[in-house]
Amino acid sequence: MLNKFKHIYLFNPAALGMLLVFVFWCGLALAETPKESPMIINGDNVEYSADSKEVTATGNIEVIYRGSKLTCNRLKVNMQTKEALAEGNARIEDVKGIVTGERIVYDFANKTGIIYNADFRANPYFGKARKVEKISDNEFVSKNGYFTTCNLDHPHYRFASKKLRMFPGDKVQAEKTTLYLWSIPLLYLPRFNYSMKEPIMHVQVQPGRRKDWGLYLLSNWRYNLTPNTNLRVFLDYRTKLGLAEGFEVNYKTPVVGKGDFKFYYTNENNYNPPAAAPTEFQRYFLRWRHKWTIDPRTNVMAEFYKISDKRRQFENNPAPLTSGSNPNAHNILQDYFFREYEKDSQPLTYALFHHAFDYSSLDILLQKRTNHWFDQLEKLPEISYNLPSLQLDDSPLYFENATQFGVYNKKGILMTPPTNDDVTVTRLDTTNTVSLPMRLGFVRVKPFVASRQTFYNQGANGQSGIVRTIFYSGTDMSTKFFRVYNTKTNFMGLDINGMRHIITPSIGYLYTHNPTVPISNIRQIDATDAITRGNTATLSLSNKLQTKRKGQSVDFVDFLISTDYVFDPKSGVNQNSILLDTGNKLESQFSDIILKLKVLPYSWVRLESEATFEHSNHTNINYNRFSLANYSLSFDLGKDRSFSIGQRYERKGYNEITAGFNWRISPKWKFGIYQRYNLKKSSTLDKGYQEQQYTLTRDLHCWDLDISLSKKEDTGTTIYFTFRLKAFPENEFGFDQKMSEGKSGSQ
Repeated sequence: MLNKFKHIYLFNPAALGMLLVFVFWCGLALAETPKESPMIINGDNVEYSADSKEVTATGNIEVIYRGSKLTCNRLKVNMQTKEALAEGNARIEDVKGIVTGERIVYDFANKTGIIYNADFRANPYFGKARKVEKISDNEFVSKNGYFTTCNLDHPHYRFASKKLRMFPGDKVQAEKTTLYLWSIPLLYLPRFNYSMKEPIMHVQVQPGRRKDWGLYLLSNWRYNLTPNTNLRVFLDYRTKLGLAEGFEVNYKTPVVGKGDFKFYYTNENNYNPPAAAPTEFQRYFLRWRHKWTIDPRTNVMAEFYKISDKRRQFENNPAPLTSGSNPNAHNILQDYFFREYEKDSQPLTYALFHHAFDYSSLDILLQKRTNHWFDQLEKLPEISYNLPSLQLDDSPLYFENATQFGVYNKKGILMTPPTNDDVTVTRLDTTNTVSLPMRLGFVRVKPFVASRQTFYNQGANGQSGIVRTIFYSGTDMSTKFFRVYNTKTNFMGLDINGMRHIITPSIGYLYTHNPTVPISNIRQIDATDAITRGNTATLSLSNKLQTKRKGQSVDFVDFLISTDYVFDPKSGVNQNSILLDTGNKLESQFSDIILKLKVLPYSWVRLESEATFEHSNHTNINYNRFSLANYSLSFDLGKDRSFSIGQRYERKGYNEITAGFNWRISPKWKFGIYQRYNLKKSSTLDKGYQEQQYTLTRDLHCWDLDISLSKKEDTGTTIYFTFRLKAFPENEFGFDQKMSEGKSGSQ
């Protein structure tokens, strides 16, 4: 039996398309599964067959079921199996992506289906294929198609693939893939794996020219070995230095954490070597890093660095310096991995175990110097226990403890061990503090006393079993005053909606009694061994003006001034000479005064400034003068339009002005300038421009092209061409041409 629903026509002229909304419920299914979601079908003409349990529809069809939406011109749906056949401008959409095609066979219950002559989008990718199969809610498979991040009908670039597996938000896997630029094939890839979670280009190539390298070609290839292991292979060639190669592995284990391993090697040519110099230098860099979170309270971290640099060793020979290595000697980390060198020029090798108890924590650190030309302290091991402020039963007193035990070895900077400057000591250091936080009227007060005991296995003069005791006492005090002004004004566009003035003065006083052992009797390892008598008050005063802008509290003026006041200072042969009663008393005085200012008069203007007024050393040439002053003023004038200017001033030193300007000229073009100019000659900088950079950016629809000209006094002049995918701005490849070399002695 066929039941036909009458066509319902809407005679409102604004609704020319007829719309029927039917909610189909199966009584038996509803009784068995009361939480089953209904399938909603809208269309111009909808018919339901009770015998076959099928719905057929034509004209402006829309089906919504369990978060999936299907639109088409012709539809047949089995209401029991939820299987559908859609034809004519068919489109299926859910949170994972959109697929359109001439014909779609779709299972709404399992969210699977097949789409023929399909266009698909799974952000940020677009593509076409003769056939797309939706395997699950998290996987698509396309055959004989392409994918790209360019949304044009004829994309600027595309990856054409025989078979493509896409896991939205996770990864892309392709077989027999060819990269096309317009219609020109550029590269063939037998297999292609790409992680959307780690947006890094799988193939990166950078050609260029530098005076010290000559012509060069830097390349790396990234490959997914397993779902949890990625490999990157480096292959670089420099005409003056020769071939260099290496690899990097990033891994993640289900049990013992994650990490990475990197190795880079070169048998570097010695271009134009002097007489009796080697023609080649073996240089390599090895790094391993690992982190393991055992449980929410326990973790292990480790890093290992090994550097072999025959070129540096040769430049420090034949007579290694006893006071340190040659400062002009080459460094493989600086020469080949400058970004890593800037972050840490002497990376540490260590293993650290950390565990947090309910009210305290334990750390075990092993730190070994693996590169003999690094100035590093070995800790074999160092065990630290920290108990933060803990209330003693129901009393108002609080107790805290910091205990540290270590075996330390400090070595000098020499190219070859052993050295005569090694310092080895075993030390146990513990500090116990009792405090009494309270309120005295409107002032928060926290007085405290502390005792610190340090045991040394031997002293500087060969003594054994030294115990040093230091007594501390002091207090911290602070309060807050504020006043609210019912001021509302938009004078000069300041957008003041009420104003609150907050003044926060604070004083911290610390008295350090004379250590029972002078520092001259202690082997100096770090700051713990250099503690002397002290009697100091730290003062600070904060002033803030707050208002509300767009419902948010804003500190539009923030000014902080701070300094230390030193009571009864001593001087002599050493800072502990008071123990011998030979010190010459000096005047109590303020130390350097630090001033910090931040002003936000408008949402698009920001001023930050910092200055140091020298007052701690009578013999300093800058005494009672401002020795340092910095400021920066920035203007955000709209999207891709900004201007900034700043100055860094050091009395009897540098005086640099910096300026930056970025401006979008049109929807397709953007221009940027950065300048750094030194106003006066110093011991480290010449007067004049230290850096100039000009960048012109062209919008290429799915790409951005940067053309940059950079001139630095220390590295010379270079022109850069950089391409960036808009979908993945972290990805870039480029070309740079170094046209001149930096001046010697510049910085």
